[in-house]
Amino acid sequence: MKKNHAKRRKDKYNPYTIYELNHKYYLEFLDGQQINHCMEISQEIYSAFNSFELEDIRYLNVLDRHLEQSKLYERTFERRSQQTGVSAEDEAIQKITAQELYDAITSLSKSQRYRLSLYYFVGLTYEQIAKIENCSLQAVAKSISLAKKKLKKMLK
Repeated sequence: MKKNHAKRRKDKYNPYTIYELNHKYYLEFLDGQQINHCMEISQEIYSAFNSFELEDIRYLNVLDRHLEQSKLYERTFERRSQQTGVSAEDEAIQKITAQELYDAITSLSKSQRYRLSLYYFVGLTYEQIAKIENCSLQAVAKSISLAKKKLKKMLK
């Protein structure tokens, strides 16, 4: 005979199972001595136990979400506490240096600026740049070398 009741997640402290069989309702549980007992119950009691189980499942789901989120928050706080902040002075120096570098790069000729950005920012080799620009390898190498010298001189 088939017991009709959805298998539900239960709290570990929930010792009973309810089910329907041939239009009759049953409560099954283990007593303190681990002896299995089964008794027929009314539909009203079955409905009350069923409502309680559904409420218990809802509570367990809320509890799981809360624990999951609190673990995420704990990890976030740990990660943030391990990060060292940049002081306002260091941040200002970085911005000034970045602005000076930008100004220096924009003062280069168009071809030097283009070749320098392809080499350093895109990561292309001299050969790849020469192929793109349809020029010699020596022209690219000389252009980038002169651009670096100009930048060093401007940033001193």
